[in-house]
Amino acid sequence: MYPLAQILHSQGFFLTGSDNNETETLDAVRQMGIPVFIGQKAENISGADLIVHTAAIMEDNPELMAARQSGIPVLERADLLGIVTSWYDNAVCVTGTHGKTTVTSMITQILFTAGVDLSAYIGGKLPCIGGSGLAGKSDTIVCESCEFEDHFLKLSPDISVILNIDADHLDYFGTLENIKRSFRKFAEMTSKVLIVNGSDANTADSLKGIDKEIITFGRDNSCNFYPENIKHENGLLTVFDLMKNGTKLGCITLHVAGIHNVLNAVASAASADFLGISFDAIQKGLSEFRGANRRFEKLGCERGITFVDDYAHHPAELEAALNAAMEMKFNHVWAIFQPFTFSRTKLLLDDFARVLQIPDHAVLTDIMGSREKNTYGVFTRHLAEKIPGCIWFPQNEEAEWTDERKYLNFEQICDYICNHAESGDLVITLGCGDAYKIAKMIINKLK
Repeated sequence: MYPLAQILHSQGFFLTGSDNNETETLDAVRQMGIPVFIGQKAENISGADLIVHTAAIMEDNPELMAARQSGIPVLERADLLGIVTSWYDNAVCVTGTHGKTTVTSMITQILFTAGVDLSAYIGGKLPCIGGSGLAGKSDTIVCESCEFEDHFLKLSPDISVILNIDADHLDYFGTLENIKRSFRKFAEMTSKVLIVNGSDANTADSLKGIDKEIITFGRDNSCNFYPENIKHENGLLTVFDLMKNGTKLGCITLHVAGIHNVLNAVASAASADFLGISFDAIQKGLSEFRGANRRFEKLGCERGITFVDDYAHHPAELEAALNAAMEMKFNHVWAIFQPFTFSRTKLLLDDFARVLQIPDHAVLTDIMGSREKNTYGVFTRHLAEKIPGCIWFPQNEEAEWTDERKYLNFEQICDYICNHAESGDLVITLGCGDAYKIAKMIINKLK
């Protein structure tokens, strides 16, 4: 919601807001002069001409219920984002099952470094812009575009960047074929150009025969943009030659790990190139990119143990992050994973079990249900039992999920890692919930 607040505020709209917890983001909102209420109460909507809520708000939320009874127009966040993207002539909409936040951040970093007065809407914090959003005065917006419940079909994309298509959100889509159909609809809405992963079979299948200008990026010279001479140096440093239609544009230096981030950088470069950004500016922007918040983010080092956090919550994302971690040649890799949503855990259980055998040690928390109730009857033990040597701490499965129970779980993991991890090891927390808090607990305890 924060980037939307920034953009609307810059356009002269009067905003108020509410949240349940004090955060750095709320401080930033208040510094813009926007009043924020703590706690969701019916009276918070008083005086509004339009009410906007996120998909994370439950139907029995008192503020949402009052909003719907008020007769005032009510929009979900994605509806408002769709309206906002329609205001720009160059809406760069970045989508895909994996990598959206990183690529949106990379493109934003390139354009920002090149001096473009852009607007941005990112699903994570980007240090160079001081947050997750930016309100600029040009006709360009870079927008992370999420396929969850077809939210991206509400946008107005001019330049669509499609990174990959994989089976996720199956509680809504049901099948991979339905997901591919939605991505095709998104592509058909695009007014100028499709920048797509030419090395991804599902993307190619989804877009077969589409009547749009297409620029491809991928792993090899079958694509318009691709990397050559990839070298990993000193842990998080990667260098490669960026190629365009068989011609070397120059060398790119990345300060983020993994082959997946090389492809993310190539996708970002292709997008910036279409927008008329010079190679020198692309090179400079990518060299200054240090990752988005919670994307293989280094949290610190204590007693010789390195701590990294990653947002990965789908098997393919876990596989990419864990392979990157294993390539870094630490003595042992400890992967602490917090499964997110019961539906995803149940439907992709075997895939999760397979990739969680990549690290030296897999450690599991309880499942974070988020917006769901456990109608699937799935628990951490069902996953743990499929992973040889998995470490987990059984809880009372029938007990109500509370912060108290969750932090008991976190404390058990914290104690275990403190007692077993050694100098030269890597501890990586994984998941889109709040598993990163465990790493911070461990660092503080080791201190």
